[in-house]
Amino acid sequence: MTFNITDPIFTDADKAREHLKAQRWPDGPYCPHCGNVDQARIAKMEGKAHRPGLYNCRECRKQFSVTVGTVFERSKVPLNKWLLATYLLTSSKKGMSAHQLHRMIGVTYKTAWFMFHRIREAMAPAKGEGGPLGGEGKIVEADTTYIGGKEKNKHVGKRNAKNIGGQGKQIVHALVERGGRVRSDHIANISGKTLRPVVMTQVDRKSSLMTDTAGGYMKLGKEFARHEMVDHGALEYVRGDAHSNTVESYFSILKRGVIGTYHQVSEAHLKRYLAEFDFRHNERSALGVSDAERADKALKGISGKRLTYRRIGEAAHA
Repeated sequence: MTFNITDPIFTDADKAREHLKAQRWPDGPYCPHCGNVDQARIAKMEGKAHRPGLYNCRECRKQFSVTVGTVFERSKVPLNKWLLATYLLTSSKKGMSAHQLHRMIGVTYKTAWFMFHRIREAMAPAKGEGGPLGGEGKIVEADTTYIGGKEKNKHVGKRNAKNIGGQGKQIVHALVERGGRVRSDHIANISGKTLRPVVMTQVDRKSSLMTDTAGGYMKLGKEFARHEMVDHGALEYVRGDAHSNTVESYFSILKRGVIGTYHQVSEAHLKRYLAEFDFRHNERSALGVSDAERADKALKGISGKRLTYRRIGEAAHA
């Protein structure tokens, strides 16, 4: 089942606010300033002198609304447009460009770009969320890929003359539990020193680990219940249940999104794009998640992730 784009929550700011409150405050409003959850000590501000959806905490005496302490805080964009942007990005398998969003909802390109980065921040899992991948009897695949343009498409002055592998490109490492979740990271290199903390902190050691023959996996693979490698250099891709086809499938969607939708992804923002593709994979329809449910799960992740335009700009120039 897909969401209905004519739903009032996409056209009416008041309806959008009520929907967001239901996602963020299923048990009633709480104060984001002091954490007060006593409904008797939280008063809804009434009257023409107060904007809709405003509350007052009688514990800390501060006012708040459903957007305070979230990625939507202090935004001048109507809340119904925020919800529509969230639904569009979460339901587009290969992503949606900021240019497309700015044409569809009537905001500037700069605003659309900023909105999508805030929503990607909401998609990113909280630290330690979800526990390790795999477990006893389960299989986890690990692999790396390079993100960057083809040499022939680059400016002459920026081409890698020797065309050596991933030189000048960004490295993405992904862990995929077959039939389950994915976690991807932007890493500096594929040495064992770099891969070890990435794999060991995110995969249960009772799992079966499937990789290619990259040297970084050989030593750490011994610490898992089982480790199988396929030699792509010898044109070996499947040997029984030993393969990395699942993670390769994830990479293909990621690259289709980068090449066909975003065209260019900066090093400073790559981690946010990875969070976007990870989120859609982990909340995919094959796991019984509808477009509407996926968007609502993204809305539940907006809390505690305040992101200002200045912070995004600083990352871009870091």
